[in-house]
Amino acid sequence: MRLNKCHNVDDFRRFARRRLPSPVFHYIDGGADDEATLRRNTSAYEGCDLVPNVLAGVEEIDMSTTVLGQKIDMPLFLSPTALQRLFHWQGERAVGRAAEKFGTYFGISSLATVGIEEIGETISSPKMFQLYIHKDKGLNRAMVEACKAAQFDALTLTVDTIVGGNRERCLNTGFTSPPRITPRSFLSYAAKPAWGLNYLLREKFELPNLSGHIGEGSNVALSIGDYFTTMLDQSLDWDTAEQICAEWGGEFCLKGIMSVEDAKRAADIGATAIMISNHGGRQLDGSRAPFDQLAEIVDAVGDRLDVICDGGIRRGSHILKALSIGAKACSGGRLYLYALAAAGQAGVERALGNLRAEIERDMKLMGVTSVDQLSRDNLRWR
Repeated sequence: MRLNKCHNVDDFRRFARRRLPSPVFHYIDGGADDEATLRRNTSAYEGCDLVPNVLAGVEEIDMSTTVLGQKIDMPLFLSPTALQRLFHWQGERAVGRAAEKFGTYFGISSLATVGIEEIGETISSPKMFQLYIHKDKGLNRAMVEACKAAQFDALTLTVDTIVGGNRERCLNTGFTSPPRITPRSFLSYAAKPAWGLNYLLREKFELPNLSGHIGEGSNVALSIGDYFTTMLDQSLDWDTAEQICAEWGGEFCLKGIMSVEDAKRAADIGATAIMISNHGGRQLDGSRAPFDQLAEIVDAVGDRLDVICDGGIRRGSHILKALSIGAKACSGGRLYLYALAAAGQAGVERALGNLRAEIERDMKLMGVTSVDQLSRDNLRWR
């Protein structure tokens, strides 16, 4: 399969499946339990229709928006995701350079495979850091201080991983970080020799933001579900979130907000943004899709903070629907992880280019020249 044949997220998904060992692919692709929420994250958009206007003079399009204190060139950014050098040896470096080229935010995870300092030094576009609160308080402080020193633009606290979701695909494949090759999984890895050579012969795999404090994930193999359950601080509460917000002192986002009540509390503690997210359907199966929750949360707090719709995005039309309801921007992980796995930086750039072209074309077909012209007048629900 060639890169120029990848016209959408599903094309990249098929390409990634050919490139990755089965346990690694299913880590990206899978969700929790029966994966009902994973499927719903995308299918939710099908229940809402766009109503276009015509004869609007749409030769020039401005799709820029301002979110988390930064103007970005398109209303889509790249959510922070873990373990990226397992998917392609370029990892976060490729994703950051692609985001830079497209003038948009990108995020790195506490479980990133490239360090905070390097990203701060090498990537000029807006950057967010996804903070997981560990039991090791020294580790938490070290990561926040490193983000300050590296001049990250936003800190995002993930709040929906108090325990690990039941990711049965990972249980079935035996996926861990770092990968643990077992007799059962050997053939899955051996069938992808190019991946194996990159993993073995390039720089050693580790989680540099954690490795100076804990060995799990870098030197001690552990599933992500077990990592969340055993390493993260289950006493995390609103008081802690408020304290982190105050200590950070800049753009502060809570990722994993799904209820109006929690959205209001986020605004009350001083958060400047929330990401409506169910962790890509990988935590609580049976929870609602972000798009399903968007309207009531925007109505409750949209005038107090930036509301970001995260997850399930596959098309430019999905983004226009979310913006029409009142989201300031959209974000996603799989939409670029498949592309990263398929072709590294070139793949991520191709994926972003496809989506940017869809947004521009669909804005013109909708009869709008800037994203602030979108409103619920453009929408009908079935």
